[in-house]
Amino acid sequence: MAIPFFLDVGSGDRFCIYHAPLDEGAIRGAYVYIHPFAEEMNKSRRMAALQARSFAMAGYAVLQIDLFGCGDSSGDFVEANWDIWKDDLRAAVAWLERKTGSVAGLWGLRLGALLALDLANEAHRPFQDLLLWQPVVNGEAFLTQFLRMRLASEMLGTGAEKTSGTQVMRERLSKGEAMEIAGYELAPALAARIDSLNAAHLTIASTPIHWFEVVAEHGRPMPPASARIASGWEERGVQIHRHLIAGSSFWASQEITECPELLKATTGLCDEVYS
Repeated sequence: MAIPFFLDVGSGDRFCIYHAPLDEGAIRGAYVYIHPFAEEMNKSRRMAALQARSFAMAGYAVLQIDLFGCGDSSGDFVEANWDIWKDDLRAAVAWLERKTGSVAGLWGLRLGALLALDLANEAHRPFQDLLLWQPVVNGEAFLTQFLRMRLASEMLGTGAEKTSGTQVMRERLSKGEAMEIAGYELAPALAARIDSLNAAHLTIASTPIHWFEVVAEHGRPMPPASARIASGWEERGVQIHRHLIAGSSFWASQEITECPELLKATTGLCDEVYS
């Protein structure tokens, strides 16, 4: 059963959906879902809903939260910043743990996975585990890709003010100028924070990590940059498990698409680990 509500986090209301397990008296675990950035959030809504329902059917509670300035939550996107988002997640985790009596896990997609890692890195507590769907591992590279969307719109003649490259946009952001990118007004502080993040520098020693990487076809290896980070974590004693899933890039497709193998693998993993 999916129950929508607004969670008061002190700085406003955050829109949430609580997916209750079939038998709330026998909860097997609980997860806070952390959505991706900007339009990827909308592209991924169906997959997030399908996985949340699958979890609930399997006995896991899920809390989906729209972060500050996103979706149906309070605030404007241009006012959002990384620390507010982490505060939102702390409030979501606290609510879910009170509701279920379980230690919560974090389930993040794309930039939401990097946000989950950053939160876990500085938390003085363990989580049940981290489920990372196609995690962004390098904030600088991700921001560059996002800024290029403005250049693409300029090439298509959408009327956006002309710029001369991502470096110029970064310079404007560094001077305190917010910039409209693909319909989202990006604040300088948020851009700078994303730019500074690199998963390789984060260590989550007390929480198991399950990294789900979607590849084009069976047999494809994990991308080299991701593989290097995963290996580096392993060398530092992080409990990391890699899962390569053949499927489509649903977070970036023109049409809303699904990745059934990812749904099956994620729920199946939890059934195997927590049975």
